[in-house]
Parts: sequence; structure tokens; C-alpha cells
Amino acid sequence: MLAEQTVEVNLTIPTDLAGLRLDQALTQLLPDYSRERIKQWILDGACTVDAQVHRPRHKVQGGEVVAILGSVQSEGEWQSEELALDIVYEDEDLLIINKAAGMVVHPACGNYSGTLVNGLLHFDPQLRLLPRAGIIHRLDKDTSGLLIVARSIKAHTNLVRMLEQRAIDRYYEALVYGKILAGDTIVAPIGRHPTERTKMAVVKSGKHALTHYRILQRFTAFTHLKVKLETGRTHQIRVHMAHIKHPIVGDRTYDPRRKPIFARQALHANVLKFNHPTTGEPLEFSVELPADMQQLLQTME
Repeated sequence: MLAEQTVEVNLTIPTDLAGLRLDQALTQLLPDYSRERIKQWILDGACTVDAQVHRPRHKVQGGEVVAILGSVQSEGEWQSEELALDIVYEDEDLLIINKAAGMVVHPACGNYSGTLVNGLLHFDPQLRLLPRAGIIHRLDKDTSGLLIVARSIKAHTNLVRMLEQRAIDRYYEALVYGKILAGDTIVAPIGRHPTERTKMAVVKSGKHALTHYRILQRFTAFTHLKVKLETGRTHQIRVHMAHIKHPIVGDRTYDPRRKPIFARQALHANVLKFNHPTTGEPLEFSVELPADMQQLLQTME
């Protein structure tokens, strides 16, 4: 039998969602729960709007107070494994993990074991009750660095909302091809590649994406950058840097024609800044570049 956990959510419908169906509005506000699950909560009477039960098609006006007292079962058949995890910080609400390059975050076709999720479920079996085992944001397999993991429904809900509201600052270091003269901001929409469906691309129909970068070091044919994500689209930094003709060193997906000089994309998530999801305490975490990127920079010098 699958385990079950209570989900308690209290929120106010923003005015910019006025006119939407209740299930549509809540799906936008609670992206970690499927529309089907939210619809079922509404039908079961587990969701009230201004203390009244409504149908999923009820139109919201904005300003209503929504209360949900539902339940969620553990998702998927993910297995726990005892894996070495670099835990930078932990408390009862969250974990900060320094993910190694080469580690897949979620189990998927071809990678059902050895993933971060497998290791997290061994470390804390209760994470099985949270969407995506509590992982708030992803890092690509070959990107190293810091990840946030929620350990409670309340922390998860707050962290997801903070991520949407851009209240979590995420900084990276990257080595890119070419000499960049000055820092800048890239504003270019990102969506699925029109012909290569496993890739992302800058496309007019894509979602708004914004990336800041500044110079850390210049080399003869390379630039060491500090990058800040303003939005969090799939492969955003990799796509944006390739778009401005400065692809990340070692990125075989977005720079396939160049002979690689590094075993992976030279991209590392080194700083996180945000307020604690339950106490509001300001938090900041940083980790050094992994040994392979340090060696790469020494070689550049």
C-alpha cells in the first residue's frame, strides 16, 4: 500500500488570474501538483473558496482565499539506494546538496539507479511523499553544484512559490569559448527546438528567459563567467550562451561541431541565496569549483 500524507495549502487568488476556472488558476499557483489531482481535491470538497465548496469550472475573480486540506500518495516506484551525497546543509525543512557532475537528478529511461533521487530516498524515505522527491529545481547531468530539496509539504509549497517569484538567487560559473569584452544580460525566449526535440532553442514561441553574466577572467580564446539566472528554463544558460556565439566549453549538445576539450559542459552552480521557507531567515550557500573545472582554468592560464 502506498503511503499517504496530508497536504495543507492556504493562498489568495491573484487578480491577474481573474476569469480563469478554479482548477486552471490553482494549477498555475500549485505547479507541483497535476491539474487532475487539484480537480479531484475540488470535487472531493477538500478545497474551499472563501469557505465555500465550488466546482472545478467555477470562475475566480481574484482576491478569494483558497484553503486546501487534501492528501497525496507517494509517487512512482523509485527505489532508494545508499549513495554518497555531499550535503551542504540540512534541517527539518530542507536540504542543500552539492551535486556531482555525472549524477542524474531524477530516474528516467536508461537511468533508473544511481540518481540523486535514489540517494535522497535512502537518506530520508519521507521524501517519497513530496513531488519529485522534494527537489525544487534541476541541474543537468553534467552540471555540478547546489540544489535545494524540500523536506515538508509546507517548505515545498513555499520554495516553489519563491522560485516562481524569483526570490531565489542562483549563481553559476562557466567557461565559454571566445573573448567577451563586458558583462551583459541576455533576454531571449526559450522553447523546444523545432526539429531536434531533445534540445531547447531560442524561438519566438518560447517562454520568457533572462540570463545575466559578468566577466571573472579573460583568456586568449576563452572567458570565465559568473552567471545569474533570472528565470529557470530548461538548459537556459547553455542555450543562451550558444545563442550569442559563446557556447560553454564541453557542451556537446549545443556546440556539437567543435572538438571537445573538456569531458563535460564547464558549468557549476556555486551560490544560492534565499530566505528560509518557514522561518524567513536569510540563507546563503556557496561551494568551490570542482577539481575538474579548477584544473581546466589552470590549464587556460
